[in-house]
Amino acid sequence: MNPNSFYYIQESMDQRLLKDLTQAIHGEYSAIHCYEQLAKKAPNNEERKQILEIRRDESKHFQTFTKIYVQLTGKKPIPKLTERCPTDYCDGLQFALQDEQKTVDFYLDIADRTTDRSIRKKFRRAALDEQNHAVWFLFYYVKNCAK
Repeated sequence: MNPNSFYYIQESMDQRLLKDLTQAIHGEYSAIHCYEQLAKKAPNNEERKQILEIRRDESKHFQTFTKIYVQLTGKKPIPKLTERCPTDYCDGLQFALQDEQKTVDFYLDIADRTTDRSIRKKFRRAALDEQNHAVWFLFYYVKNCAK
């Protein structure tokens, strides 16, 4: 085996982690904005409060992933809105539910690939939160929108 192969593999893994981390930051940033809009459309205070609690979790994930990014690169990321939030409440719930479920798989994949225990732990924790969010969005979708 070429002694430089290890460095190439490690560099490749680091580049993929940075790419995934950037995508996670954009996703959390988009969710923060979307869930603010979704909360405003909630039909009652109970749902509004729960959606805002989910939004707070997304803000924590955003902050956590931003710190990891800064530690790895020495630079602050520039978050972007990468997804448009539906304007209809039921469409927004369905969108959020699907997005949360995809995010669970994405975060678990990142956790499985990283060799850094701290990063692995943070992505697994975020995946658990995302799964919990999906359950809430499913509950509100069934309650309000399923016919």
